[in-house]
Amino acid sequence: MATEVVMPKQGNTVESCIILEWKVQEGDTVKVGDVVCEAETDKSTIDVESTAEGTVLKLWYQAGDEVPVMQPILTVGEKGEKVEKPASVVEEATAPPTEQATEKKAEEVVTPVPSVVASGEHGVSPRAKGAAAAGGIDPTSLTPSGPKGRVIERDVIAALDGRAPLSPVAKEALLAQGLEAPRQGSGIGGRVLSSDLVDSVQPLADVAFPGPVEETPVRSVRKITAQRMHASLATTAQFTMNAYADATALQSLRARFKASAPELGLQGITINDIILYAVAKTIVQFPYMNTHFLGDKMLTFTHVHLGSAVDTPKGLLVPVVKFADQRSLKGISDEFKRLATASIAGKAQPEDLSGGTFTVTNLGALGIDTFTPVLNVPEVAILGVGGISMRALEDADGDFVFIPHIGLSLTIDHQGVDGAPAAKFLKALCANIGAVDILLAL
Repeated sequence: MATEVVMPKQGNTVESCIILEWKVQEGDTVKVGDVVCEAETDKSTIDVESTAEGTVLKLWYQAGDEVPVMQPILTVGEKGEKVEKPASVVEEATAPPTEQATEKKAEEVVTPVPSVVASGEHGVSPRAKGAAAAGGIDPTSLTPSGPKGRVIERDVIAALDGRAPLSPVAKEALLAQGLEAPRQGSGIGGRVLSSDLVDSVQPLADVAFPGPVEETPVRSVRKITAQRMHASLATTAQFTMNAYADATALQSLRARFKASAPELGLQGITINDIILYAVAKTIVQFPYMNTHFLGDKMLTFTHVHLGSAVDTPKGLLVPVVKFADQRSLKGISDEFKRLATASIAGKAQPEDLSGGTFTVTNLGALGIDTFTPVLNVPEVAILGVGGISMRALEDADGDFVFIPHIGLSLTIDHQGVDGAPAAKFLKALCANIGAVDILLAL
C-alpha cells in the first residue's frame, strides 16, 4: 500500500521549508530513516528522512519548491503501484489556462488545505484572513512569507504585534481606505482612533534602468530578516547611545588566554566571548534590561539568555546561549562556538535560535567603532560591539596618554526602558569591561 512521506514540522514557528536537493529519485528503494532530501527552514538546513519502506513512486515537488510542513513530498509503495496526487499538492500552471481548464482548476481548489487557497494579489491563507479581519488590517498589504508568495498567519501576527486596539470606526477606515495605524493611538489606554490613521506609503513607480540587471528572489533567511527588521523599526521607539570602555584589561586577558597551556582549553576564548561574559554578569545587576516589552505588559526574566548575532552564508542568525548568567567564561565561549558553528553550517535547531532575552552584535572585526544596532523585538535592548582603537585621555599630571578603548552602542526600546536607567547599565558595563579580570571572580 502506498504511503506518503510528509515535510516534518520543525518547531512551533516553522510553517514551510524549501527543498534544496533530492537525495532519491523515482524508482529508488528506501528504508525507514533514509535521507530523502535536504530542506531549508527560515533558520537552518535539515535532512528529511523517509518514514516508509519501499520504492519511491512519485516525487511531488522539485528542488527549489517551498512546501508547507506536514504536507506530502513523496509517495513510497510497491514497485509499479499506481498513485494519485494528494489533494494538498497543487501544481503551478506553466501556460495560460483555457477557460475550461480554469473552471476545472477552480473545482479542484474548493476543498483543499488552507495554505493553497489564494485571495488578493499574493494569496492569503484562511487563518491569516481571520487574524487580519480581527485586527483590522488588510492582509494583501503585508509582505508574504508563506509558500509561493502567500500571506500566512505569522505575517499578520508580526504586523499586529504590540499594536494598541482599534476603535470600530478606525478599523472600518483602515480596511476601506488603505490607511495605516500607529502602534499607539490618542484614545484611552492608547486606543487607535480614526484620527490617528495615516496614509500608506506607496511604492515607487517602475523605472527602466540601462544595462544588464540580475534579479534575485528574496526568500528564506533573507526574507525573515527583512520582515523582522522592518517590524522592529516600525513598532518600537528605538534610541541609541554610544560609549567607550577601557580595553586594556580586555586585551591583556585575551593575550594570557592565547598563551596558556593547550590542555586548559582557554586559547580559543575571544574578545567577543569576554564581552558576552561581561554583559551577562552586568545584566544581573540591572534586571530591567533583561525584559520583553509586549505592549500591554512586560516580562522581566530571572536568568539571562544571551543572543549573539552570527553572519552565515544564508544570512544573519542569532543563536542564544541559555542561562548565560550561570556560566563561566569558558562555558559561554564553548557554548557560543557550538551554536555559531551549527548556524554557519545550517544545522542549528529552532530551539538554538529562540528564547533570547538580550542580544549582542559585534562588528568590531570589520573596522566599525560605533553603529546603531536594530532591536531584536520584543527584547528592550541590544548591544553593538565595535572595534578597539586608541583614545587620548588626560592623566593625573595633565599629560595626554593613549589608551585602547572598545566602542559600545546600546539601542533600547524607549517604550520599555528609559534613557537614564539604560545609561546606568551602559556605564556599569564599561566599568566591568575595564576591570574584567576582577569580574571573573563573580
